Amino acid sequence: MKSILGILFAIMVLVSCNSQKMYSDFDISYSKSGGFAPIYENLLIKGNNAFYSFEGQGKKVKQNFKISNEDLYRLEKTLSQNNFRRIEEDHKKIYDFISTSINIKRGPNSGSKTDASAIMPNYTTNWANITRVFQEIINANVKKQ
Repeated sequence: MKSILGILFAIMVLVSCNSQKMYSDFDISYSKSGGFAPIYENLLIKGNNAFYSFEGQGKKVKQNFKISNEDLYRLEKTLSQNNFRRIEEDHKKIYDFISTSINIKRGPNSGSKTDASAIMPNYTTNWANITRVFQEIINANVKKQ
């Protein structure tokens, strides 16, 4: 009996570890979370495969889709034109607002930025341009429920 329970436990551990792989194996990540009535929104991109999830406002959406080469090019171009790697984060404390995080794991724009503590004033337009492209990709590819 103990060996059966041990085998079942091992299978559960393997399955749970494998399900988390989707959230760690990506080239590009865009996530929004927080707020007074919390929301959680994620877009993970690996090659031309994308995974989107949203939870909040009484909705729960999970969807896989293919992202076009044109959208990937537009995203890379926007990151470069808006100096993603040079955007400076502020360090003041902000509470109860929805923060956005972007992680790029490959290419010349690789880096990680968040507006959880705000973006320095000189870079707010750059940040808005970048987040707008992510939101446009989401709006064009995710079926609204």
